[in-house]
Formats: sequence, C-alpha cells, structure tokens
Amino acid sequence: MKIYTRRGDKGTTGLLFGGRVAKTSAPIEVNGAVDEAQAAMGWARSLSDASSRVNELLVSLERDLWVLMAEVATLEENRHKLVDNETRVSAAMVERLEAVIDDLSKDIVMPEEFIVPGESQLSAALDVARTVIRRAERRAVGELIDGSFVVAYLNRLSDLVWTIARWVEGPQHRTARDA
Repeated sequence: MKIYTRRGDKGTTGLLFGGRVAKTSAPIEVNGAVDEAQAAMGWARSLSDASSRVNELLVSLERDLWVLMAEVATLEENRHKLVDNETRVSAAMVERLEAVIDDLSKDIVMPEEFIVPGESQLSAALDVARTVIRRAERRAVGELIDGSFVVAYLNRLSDLVWTIARWVEGPQHRTARDA
C-alpha cells in the first residue's frame, strides 16, 4: 500500500462511509485541529515515563480522538451508521473524562491565580496540547449535528489536559493526600 493516493490533489478529501468534501470545509478544519491536538498530546506523552499513569492516560485519550474524528468525518446522511465509542462520541466518553478530572484534582492544590506554563517540559507540552484542543473545540462549535457530544468531549478534554499538566508539576502542587 502506498501512502499517497492522489485522490486529494484537487483539494477534496474522502469521508467515512463515503462522500468527498473540500479540504477547506468546516468538518475537515475541525479534524485538522483535532489531528494537531492528538499530535501535541503525543509529543507530551513522549516526555512522560512509558510506564506511567500519564502515559497510559494520554494513549487512551489519543485513541478517543480517532473516534471523535470518525464522527466529524461522516456526512449527516450516514450518521445512522455510527457506533457509540467506536465511531461516535458518547456521553459515557465525556463522563469518563470528568471522572478522571475529579480523581486527579484530589491530588493537586488548585492555583489561585493564572498559571505560568513551563514548570517542566512535560507540563509545558501538555499546556500546548490544551491550547490546540481549545482551538479544535472552537472550530467544532456550530458545525456539528444536534445531539453530538463532540464539543462537550473537547471541552472536557482540554480541562483534563490542564489538570494533568498541574498534576505532573510535582509535589509542591500536590495535596497532603499524595504526600
């Protein structure tokens, strides 16, 4: 299999379950921003210990983004073919993020002022990923079908990545529970 197909040479791209749209169309802009977010999360993950909780969590979040991008890359007439947690973001996926945020938040002291990114390479990379996720969220607003959890997922994901960044900053930012 060759990496190039030449089908996109005229400025269109294929969608899940068929159809083609301009590479500048709103769903493709959303997926482009999500793709960047996934790459930024991968960069952050490369800075974490391969056997760490953060690494495991980031891998699972990166895989979730495949699900999200599949949903975004589906025409309205093909949405009935989507499957929750496989090709469509579900409420359970959003709730999972909230549970992880709540769990990690127990271990950190919440800042009382705006944070200054750069405490460590990993937390700085996570803060970059968070900003890219926010851009993807902004692009997704108003572009998706009613009932989609894509925007909610991206919103919680950015909150979670912010929380992970604070969590990895170290003991000076942790609560007594973790000491």
